[in-house]
Amino acid sequence: MNILDQIVAHKQKEVAERKSLYPVKLLEKSIYFESQPVSLKKYLLRPDKVGIIAEFKRKSPSKGMINPYVAVERTSVGYMQAGASALSILTDTAFFGGKNEDLITARKFNFCPILRKDFTIDEYQIIEAKSIGADAILLIAAILSPEQIRSLAAVAKSLKMEVLLEVHDQQELERSLTPDVDALGVNNRNLKDFTVDINLSKTLAPIIPDDFVKVSESGISEAETVADLATYGYKGFLMGETFMKNSRPEKACAAFIDRLRVLI
Repeated sequence: MNILDQIVAHKQKEVAERKSLYPVKLLEKSIYFESQPVSLKKYLLRPDKVGIIAEFKRKSPSKGMINPYVAVERTSVGYMQAGASALSILTDTAFFGGKNEDLITARKFNFCPILRKDFTIDEYQIIEAKSIGADAILLIAAILSPEQIRSLAAVAKSLKMEVLLEVHDQQELERSLTPDVDALGVNNRNLKDFTVDINLSKTLAPIIPDDFVKVSESGISEAETVADLATYGYKGFLMGETFMKNSRPEKACAAFIDRLRVLI
């Protein structure tokens, strides 16, 4: 199995276990469950922002441990003070070193949109995302059928949450679109072999309908790259490793955004 298959297989077992430990009725009692989510789409389109979705992750399958001891509170607040448009919080434990408590902490200290970054394969995870304070969820076309994408996106909409749909090629893009998706993310990293190609975002840009906010994900390390991608219609730029490999990710984010503002 490639790493994506391994993650999905593990996630299936994990979700089954969590369902038994934390039933839906318990999740629905969360203080966040009745709250109105903050719109990721609106924040990415704000003219006073530059579209950076700043990610918090401790490790990844491709890079191993990146920043194991970094503090969620300081980093997430610092990201927003730096001018980020939104937060992306990894909640997968086995492969990315994250946990639900990371997102809960980020929610406690921030009023911006928060994307729950995880491998969503079951509607239970969307209810769980709402219960921990997430505003948006990620759906990955590579691990879901078109029917699953439509169904899961509809569940998110029923909870007033937004959906970032991630694709890796034209075939995934064309078979996965549904009106309940708010943003279309092009992942420049091949999740099967981890190679990165920024040109993928440029290639797919013309065939992404204007109904969806365009987001470029992975492999972005230079402000010049973001400025270039913006000319292709991208409004969002999901960045994690570039910031997280620094001892103070929030300071790296601030320096990046300062540089970007000069360019655009």
